Amino acid sequence: MKKIYQKVCIICCTLLFINNGLAQKKPNILFILVDDFGYHDISCNGSKIYQTPNIDNLAKNSVSFENAYASYPRCVPSRYALMTATYPVNEDHGDLGKIDPAKNFIKQFKANGYSSFFVGKWHLGSDESSPVGFGYDQSFAAGDAGSTEEQFYPFNGKRVEGGKGEKAPVPDVQKYAKPGDYLSDVLTKRTIQYIKESKKDKPFVGVLAYYAVHTPLEAKKEDFDRNQKEINAFNFGSTPEYVKEGHAETKMRQDNPKYAGMVENVDENIGKLIQQLKDQGIYDNTIIVLTSDHGGLSTRGGKRELATTNFPLRAGKGWLYEGGTRVPLMVRVPNSVKPFVDHHSIVLGMDIFPTLADIALNKQVAGIDGKSFKNILLKKENWDDRIVYWNSYKARPTQTGDDKTSAIRKGDFKLLHFVESDKVELYNIREDAEEKRDLASSMPEKKAELLALLNKWKQAYQIKMKPNHKQGETEGEALSPQQQAKKEARKAERKAAKKLD
Repeated sequence: MKKIYQKVCIICCTLLFINNGLAQKKPNILFILVDDFGYHDISCNGSKIYQTPNIDNLAKNSVSFENAYASYPRCVPSRYALMTATYPVNEDHGDLGKIDPAKNFIKQFKANGYSSFFVGKWHLGSDESSPVGFGYDQSFAAGDAGSTEEQFYPFNGKRVEGGKGEKAPVPDVQKYAKPGDYLSDVLTKRTIQYIKESKKDKPFVGVLAYYAVHTPLEAKKEDFDRNQKEINAFNFGSTPEYVKEGHAETKMRQDNPKYAGMVENVDENIGKLIQQLKDQGIYDNTIIVLTSDHGGLSTRGGKRELATTNFPLRAGKGWLYEGGTRVPLMVRVPNSVKPFVDHHSIVLGMDIFPTLADIALNKQVAGIDGKSFKNILLKKENWDDRIVYWNSYKARPTQTGDDKTSAIRKGDFKLLHFVESDKVELYNIREDAEEKRDLASSMPEKKAELLALLNKWKQAYQIKMKPNHKQGETEGEALSPQQQAKKEARKAERKAAKKLD
């Protein structure tokens, strides 16, 4: 009897040890970033055209934020902010290789036993500033370019090895894929392989950054045909196709079947990823984050094809109105966080990695601008009175129609300063998310308060005026200070040579 009792005690202790080990196991992290994905490009956020059942279901099982923002209204600076948790005041990709390891979140995860991978659009440099140079163990299809030449195999068109910047080919994909393959499907397939290859006793942090739904606007035939039929049958009523926005125009209808097909393909692929996590038995130990780098492409200064509308939010990509900066954000933390919709907390893309480090590593990183919103997830805090800032000096008036602009949001109020015209606009975002009612003249004290805070921030961060992007310059060709200096030196040499002639 005594021996049986001892065996029972040993079994119970063993089970308790195993259970404690499971409870203490660090979570996996899957961070999904969709390019140019507007807040209303999801059916659960109000789209009547795009069908996104998998994203909708993820939202139901997550904390979804209604006041989540990109840190910048374009790709490169926004992604820099995501990776570094800092305001992207230089408006380029910086020098990621020289970031202090104590402030490098991927290296922090690695030091705590995580494996890591990055799949898809990187757009933040090469060599030391590549994903592997920055600290990821592995990368796939992550190069200099901000877009693919085409969404279908062979993807790179006329781009060849050795090309730089936007002329660089998307790496890896041509050798990995086959004729007929669609890029978002390829990226999902490779991500699933990384997940399968991850060691069972070692957690992973992985980023899947789709090139979709960025241009080129190309959908699979079946997705295009289905959406064309649905759009033709949809009654847009009296909604105009375009409205004037400054010297630009903004699209007001979600009526592009190519873009609709791209959105729905991304949704389908997200469903495959979630199913794979379930099949691997790790869904309940994996944090999932889904967001975008900025608002959808809805505003133009020329006659380029537009993808979507962010309506009822104003304007889109490139602008500091809500349509350019407000983005979908959902965070699923299994077991410890119950799903809900946060209606008022103000969070930015640069807050995501500080939050993940806080949850998974119980670590707070000092000397950054981003903050952990872990306590919001746990319903211990509400950030409805937070102060956040934006600065966009590298404008594209001939492409997305925007001008040099700075902005601040403090609680309910948001102020925009259009620098070149010195025009100031003030809105109560809680009451007027569409930014229709400018309060600058009726609330002069609030205007003066926010403008003073904005200018103080710009002075503290030593923000300097920058030239606009040139007409025809593609996304991602923002020059580093060193590149800009070389460019100016070449220009001076040519000018001097002309004088000698």
